[in-house]
Amino acid sequence: MGLTAAVLAVDAGNSKTDVAVIAPDGTVLSTARGGGFRPPADGLDKAMAALGAPITEALHAAGTSKVAHVSACLANADLPVEEERLTEALASRAWSESVTVRNDTFAILRAGVEEPRGVAVVCGAGINCVGMRPDGRTARFPALGRFSGDWGGGWALAEEALYHAARAADGRGEPTALSTTLPAHYGVPDMPALIEALHLNRIPHQRRHEATPVLFATAAKGDPTARGVIDHQATEIVTMATVALTRLDLLTDETPVLLGGSVLAANHPLLTEGIRTRLSAAAPKAVPHVVTARPVLGAALLGLDDVEAPREAHDRLRAQYM
Repeated sequence: MGLTAAVLAVDAGNSKTDVAVIAPDGTVLSTARGGGFRPPADGLDKAMAALGAPITEALHAAGTSKVAHVSACLANADLPVEEERLTEALASRAWSESVTVRNDTFAILRAGVEEPRGVAVVCGAGINCVGMRPDGRTARFPALGRFSGDWGGGWALAEEALYHAARAADGRGEPTALSTTLPAHYGVPDMPALIEALHLNRIPHQRRHEATPVLFATAAKGDPTARGVIDHQATEIVTMATVALTRLDLLTDETPVLLGGSVLAANHPLLTEGIRTRLSAAAPKAVPHVVTARPVLGAALLGLDDVEAPREAHDRLRAQYM
C-alpha cells in the first residue's frame, strides 16, 4: 500500500495538538504540533482552522495530501452528538477516506495497553474516565463538570485549596497550613490579600491552577486538610474506574487501569498510593499503571486498530515512542 493508505493520528487537547502520519507498517512518517482545540470557546470553524495547520504541515512533510483514515482523539468530544459533529467537520476537509473521532481520554487508554482493553482515568485540568473492550464495547461518563456528576482535576483541586485556606483564615473552617502556604506562593502577605488580588485580577485567573502543586506540597508535610482534599480525589478516581470496570464486566478480570493527565503523571506519592490502596479494595483484579507516553501514540494505535493493521505494525509504532 502507498502513503495514501497511512493513518493520520490526531491528539487535540485544550492546550495543544499533536499530529502524526503513520505508514501501514507502523512507521512514523511525520509529526507536527499546534495550539489547543477549543470549539466551545472559539467556535467550530476557528477550532477546525487551528487543527488544520498542524495536519497540513504533517501531511506535507509526509509527502501526501490524503491518507486512508483519520483517527482523532479530541478534547470536548464528550457526548455522541459532539463526536458526530466533529466527525462531519473532519470528513469535510477531505484529508482521508474515513474518519473516527473519540474523546481524548481514549488516547491515554490505548497508549497504555497492548490491546484495546482496559480503563483509563485522566486527571489533568479536569477529570474523565473511559473503558473499552476489544469487541468495541465502551464505558464513559459525560465529564462536563460538577453538574454532570464530576469532581476533581487540577482546577477543582486548586479551588478546594483556596476554599479551605480562606475559611481557615477567617475562622469559618478548621486551621490549615494552606492559609499561609498559598499567600506565600503568590507573593502576598495573607489570605485576605490573596482573595483581593484574585478578585481584582491582579493575579490573573489562569494562575489559579498554581494552587494545586501548593496543595500537594502542603499535604506532603502532613497538613490534615490538604491530605483530606487529596484523599477525596483518590476516592473519586477509584469510584470512576470501578464503575467503568463494572459496566464492561471486567471487575473480576485482571484488567489494566491507566492513570494519565498532568496531575496523575506527576505521580504524587499521596495520591498514587491512595488510589492503589482504594483500588485494591474495590477492584482487587485491577492493575493500576501511570501512563507517561504521549497520547498521540494512543490515537495512532487506535487508527491502526481501525484499519486492521497487523500486530507487527503496532509493535513498530510503539517502539518509536519509547
